[in-house]
Amino acid sequence: MRIADIERAQALADQLNPDALHRRLDRYAKWLCPVIDVFSQTYHWSLRQVEYSTDLVFRSEQILVPLYDALSRQAVLAADAERVASFLGKKITPQLAQELGSRLSTRIEGRCIKHYMGAAGVKVYDKFSRVLRVETTVNDVSFFKHHRKVEHRDHHATRELALLKKSIYSLIDLREILLGCNQRYLAFLSSLDDPSAGERDLQRLSQARIGTDPSVKGLNFFNTIDQTLMRTLQHGEFNIHGWRRTDLLVHLDLTPSAMSRQLMRLHLLGLIKKVTHTYRYYLTRIGRAAIAAACSLTRFNIIPAFASVH
Repeated sequence: MRIADIERAQALADQLNPDALHRRLDRYAKWLCPVIDVFSQTYHWSLRQVEYSTDLVFRSEQILVPLYDALSRQAVLAADAERVASFLGKKITPQLAQELGSRLSTRIEGRCIKHYMGAAGVKVYDKFSRVLRVETTVNDVSFFKHHRKVEHRDHHATRELALLKKSIYSLIDLREILLGCNQRYLAFLSSLDDPSAGERDLQRLSQARIGTDPSVKGLNFFNTIDQTLMRTLQHGEFNIHGWRRTDLLVHLDLTPSAMSRQLMRLHLLGLIKKVTHTYRYYLTRIGRAAIAAACSLTRFNIIPAFASVH
């Protein structure tokens, strides 16, 4: 399915009118079941299952795929019972607590996460690796409440919080309710950690650049020379004033020409930056993050893992 004008499509969706819908349904009913005219009756159109989705369209698969991979794993673990209830604007009751949960399913199109509570649920999934869709569904619209006119048995009317009617004339209010559910879930997703940018940086730093002038070898986090060089760049005395080639040679067993090649390599990879009109260097933001991650990974994960093997 293609949409040439997203704004126009949204405007048409916003123009949904229960009166126009009623007339259209009556016309279809008269066409398919003309016997209704014999009884001089009219139809009452009600709602059974309703879905409301919010689509976030991404420019490329390279952006959405790693992002959704990270968010989908975190969302299942982070969405506890109270959060699921808050997505749907409800409170946990003993009855609803038995019908509340989250699940992750894998389909041909991709992974789908659904958080459900009674007759309603909110889910997120990726469509064709380009669209992130958040969708709230409800099988019984009276699951939700809103402020409306309530007629009592003695024929007087009051305005109070009541169950949503199953009539198609509840669609306008229902649209606002379900949109609110989607927005609360999107706010929840935005609070999760997004390592996708870090994954792209890591891929860029670790892959060799062939065909450039000069060609650059990627960073190897498990290479002894690269590890020693990264640890040296973390020294506290370099944080404020930076360093020159001669400062590093004191700590590293490299020749001056080899040290120059390493500095050129780190500069082309984007780990360090050179102060204009000087021979002094500093770590970039990506450089600080990459080196801190490499040292932490080795110290707290890899070495303890090998030490536990007997």
